[in-house]
Amino acid sequence: MAFDNLSERIQASIKKIKGQHKLTPENMEDMFREIRLALLEADVNFKVVKDFIKNIKEKAEGQDVINQLNPSQMVVKIVNDELVHLFGDSLNEIKFNTNKPTVIMMVGLQGAGKTTTAGKLANLLRKEYHKKPLLVAADIYRPAAIDQLITVGKQLDVPVFEKGKENPRIIVQEAIEHAKENDNDLIIVDTAGRLHLDTELMQELIDIKGLINPDEILLVVDSLTGQDAINVAQSYHEQLGITGAVLTKLDGDSRGGAALSIKYITGVPIKFIGTGEKLDAIDLFYPDRMVSRMLGMGDVISLIEKATNVIDEEKAGKLTDRLMSGKFDLEDMLEQMEQVKKLGSLGGIAKMLPGMPKLSDEDEIKANEKLKKTKAIIQSITPKERRNPQLIKAKRKDRIAKGCGLNSVEINKVLREYDNMKKMMKQMGGMMSKGKMPSNMNDMMSMFKGGNKFR
Repeated sequence: MAFDNLSERIQASIKKIKGQHKLTPENMEDMFREIRLALLEADVNFKVVKDFIKNIKEKAEGQDVINQLNPSQMVVKIVNDELVHLFGDSLNEIKFNTNKPTVIMMVGLQGAGKTTTAGKLANLLRKEYHKKPLLVAADIYRPAAIDQLITVGKQLDVPVFEKGKENPRIIVQEAIEHAKENDNDLIIVDTAGRLHLDTELMQELIDIKGLINPDEILLVVDSLTGQDAINVAQSYHEQLGITGAVLTKLDGDSRGGAALSIKYITGVPIKFIGTGEKLDAIDLFYPDRMVSRMLGMGDVISLIEKATNVIDEEKAGKLTDRLMSGKFDLEDMLEQMEQVKKLGSLGGIAKMLPGMPKLSDEDEIKANEKLKKTKAIIQSITPKERRNPQLIKAKRKDRIAKGCGLNSVEINKVLREYDNMKKMMKQMGGMMSKGKMPSNMNDMMSMFKGGNKFR
C-alpha cells in the first residue's frame, strides 16, 4: 500500500521522541533527520522536503517545544499541521455549475488510468451529489479506448456519448448539446493521452478547452511514476491551467511521495484518490485524514462514512435489536462477518482505528483464511442448529466437518469463539441499554480479548 513505509518511518521517529524523558536539540535533530530521509525515500520532491523540515524546525524553536510540559505532543502537532499543509490544507470539492451542465475534462498521460477514473468519478458524483452524468469518448487514438469507456458505462449504467473516430473537437461540441437535450447535468470528457507530452496532443487539448469551457480540468496522475509526476503536472498546468489532480494506484506498492508533492510545487489541489481497481474505489481527498492515518492516529470519520454507504441499514438495525435483547446466534455471527467484509480489507480497517496495531501482510492473510474457514463451517450448519448452537454435539460436529472439509477441532474453535463473542455482545448490549459504552479503544478491545488490554 502506498505510504505504508513512509508512515512507519515517520511514526517510528516520533515514537523515539515520545520515549525521551527530556527533549534536547540533539534528539530533536535526530527526529528531523529521520523524517527527512523517510520523505526523500518516499520520492517526495527535494525542494518540498527541504522546506518542510525548515518549517517544522522553525515552529518547534518558535514555540520553545523543549521547555513545554508535553513537548512530544507539541512535536506531533507541528508535524501533523505541516504535513496537512503539504498535502493541501483542506478538502477541495468539484465546482458545480448551477446554470448549465458541469463539464469536467480529464487529462493526463496514457496509462495513468483516465478512462477508468472518468467512470469512477461519474459513479461517485452520481451517488454523493445526485448528478445525472454523461461520459464522453474523446480519445480516438488509443486502441479500444472508446470500447473501454462504453464497457465502463454499461457496468455503471451511465450513458456514453461516442462518435467513433471523428474529430475530437466535433465530438465534444455535439456531446454538450446531447447532454442539454437529455437533462444530463454533469459531463465528463475522456480525452486522449500519449506516452509522453507532445505539441500535437497539447494543442488538441487547448482547442477542446476553448470549445467546451470546462468547469474543471482534472489531471490524472499515476502514483507509480515518481518524480516525472511533477514534471507532467507542471507542463499540463502551464498549458491548460488544471484545476485539480486525481492520484491513481495509491493501493499499489508505490512510494507515492512525488505525486503528493504536486500541490506544493504547482499549487494545484489533489481532489480525488484512486484506492483500488473496482469502479467504486475512488475517494475525495481529505489531507487531514490522510495525515491522521500516516501518523497512526486513525481515521474514524472515513470509516463511519464508508460503513454508512456499504452496510445494510435494515440488517444492521435488526442485529442491534437482537444484541440489545441479549440474543446472538450463529446466523447473527455470519451476518456480522458479511457486513464487516463490505468495509474492505482488515488491514485497511485497522489503519482507520486509532491505537490499533498494524496488521502485517502475513497476519492479514491468516486472518482472511480464518474468516473463510469460519464462514464455511457456519454455512455447513443447518439453520436450526445456527439458531440453537447448543444442539451441536459430537455426531453433528462430525457431519459438519465432512460438509465443510475440515475437522472437529476447527468446529470446536469456531463454537468457542461464538461463545466468547456472545458473552461480549451480551455485555455490550447491557452497556448500551444503560447508555454506557467503553470509554476508549483499549476498553473496547479488552472486551474482545477477554480483559487483556493492548499495551
